[in-house]
Amino acid sequence: MIKLTEDERRALIDLANEARRRAYVPYSNYQVGAALRTRSGRIFTGCNVENAAYPTSICAERVAIYKAVSEGEKEFDVITVVTPNGGTPCGGCRQVMAEFGLDTVVLVANGEGRLVQETTVAGLLPGAFTPKDMKR
Repeated sequence: MIKLTEDERRALIDLANEARRRAYVPYSNYQVGAALRTRSGRIFTGCNVENAAYPTSICAERVAIYKAVSEGEKEFDVITVVTPNGGTPCGGCRQVMAEFGLDTVVLVANGEGRLVQETTVAGLLPGAFTPKDMKR
């Protein structure tokens, strides 16, 4: 697990909180923002985007990850998630995070920017099904 400085934590929480304010959530009113830092140092943000056809909605964490992947980045060192109440990523997001590394640090903060949990993807999803499970 990487070591983060307090300044790095604060900067990532602030970026995720800023992204959270751009969320499109007319149904749940539950704004989520994410900030993903790649091993190369690039940062990608995301917010949740809802749709009247609920299954087509997408979570902030996946937006940030898919943006990074679409730009050629597949190695991550930390993802920060900010929700109004410090809620953790959903199961689908945990699985997508696991695809790219169980050692990725996960910071979870509330809407006031207070860090409520620091863990890893492995800590959020023990027994994760990963690409290595596809090997024969």
